[in-house]
Amino acid sequence: MSIFRRPDYQSEVTQFIEQLKTQKPELDTQQQAGRALLWDKNVDRELWQEYRAGRVKQKPYVYYSYSDKQA
Repeated sequence: MSIFRRPDYQSEVTQFIEQLKTQKPELDTQQQAGRALLWDKNVDRELWQEYRAGRVKQKPYVYYSYSDKQA
């Protein structure tokens, strides 16, 4: 170990999170359950290919009303 090594710095936020994790050990499993509820989903890739194939191409300037007749 070097004599110039400084102690590892931990911010107040990091200290708070570490303290919270030691006080509530079930917090990590609750976070994982919440993530699974909202984000971890199985994706049907064939269905997404059908969605993408059925998209209608947007015109370059959507606020202009195009007509077949030009004045």
